[in-house]
Amino acid sequence: MPSAEESHGPGVVVHVCRIPAELLAQVCQHILAFLQGHTSGVDSAEAARSFQRAGVRLDDGVLQDVTRFLLLTFRSAGKRNISADELVSELDGGGSKWSKAALQVLHGSWSEHRAAVHAQQEARAMLSIGQVLDLQWKLGMAVSSDSCRSLNSPYVTLLLKILKPSGETSQRSFEMTIPQFQNFHQQFREMAALLETV
Repeated sequence: MPSAEESHGPGVVVHVCRIPAELLAQVCQHILAFLQGHTSGVDSAEAARSFQRAGVRLDDGVLQDVTRFLLLTFRSAGKRNISADELVSELDGGGSKWSKAALQVLHGSWSEHRAAVHAQQEARAMLSIGQVLDLQWKLGMAVSSDSCRSLNSPYVTLLLKILKPSGETSQRSFEMTIPQFQNFHQQFREMAALLETV
């Protein structure tokens, strides 16, 4: 997969190929479970423990690079909905020296989980909304405003820092009257109460 190889270089492929097939399959399963929405992330500490139990020494940074590479590879393949044969062909044709065993593991893992990963990627694309990173507010007094009827009315300014699905951050600010802010606060309390029941 060119995008993943370009971002990590051919050196990561060497490390992937040195991982025994059984351990590589476990790493792939963890990554694919995450991409299908079954887990909240890839547990690199658990992967490191699996490597230690198997007697395989791999630096933490290398393991993170391998995990990121495989994550990008499978995510890209899921977005494009390519077959396992196409995935292996792209990887093998990318200029890096892949071992047959590593390509077989990737082929088998992708064959088994391709449909579910693609469905999850499509759902995420349709539901892509930003994530609130930070919310700041301040109370002020209106000197002039479109929404306040009289001057010297109190208002609340909200500043939201949002992480877009593309990875970019942006800031949005808006003003509310005190009754609007109270309504906003009540809606947040109701959402929090509902989330506790989930």
